[in-house]
Amino acid sequence: MGVLYYFFVASSYNGKILLSIPGIGFINASAIMATIDKGQAFNNPREFAVWLGLTPQQYASGNTSRMGGITKRGDRYLRKQLVHGARTVVCHAKKKTDQLNLWANKLRDKKSFNKTVVAMAHRLARLIWILLQRQEEYKPQYAAALQGAI
Repeated sequence: MGVLYYFFVASSYNGKILLSIPGIGFINASAIMATIDKGQAFNNPREFAVWLGLTPQQYASGNTSRMGGITKRGDRYLRKQLVHGARTVVCHAKKKTDQLNLWANKLRDKKSFNKTVVAMAHRLARLIWILLQRQEEYKPQYAAALQGAI
């Protein structure tokens, strides 16, 4: 049964889109496909990240606004799976030179490992929604190509 299940995810175009994203494997892709399909229930990627509970909680009074920890609302299983996938991306980021991994390395130098992982999960969630809406596979942008364009 497991082989047919994985074949279904890999044979679907949305499954191929999700599997092209770093940190997303068969388990994450099938969970995302089952939960949000193409993400048409959300108006923008931020709404999807908020629904997952990957955005900071905001405390505001008068002129002061403070950001707290993540809200942890929404689908616990999907959030946990995205965080685990983001953890692998951050762990292997030192070896790669694409824009996403360079961003993770830069953030890792400033923040703790766990905060970097949650920020990466948030970024991956937004990337998932964007790619599902555009019906495009993930293509990493490499730093050398970006410097040549400037």
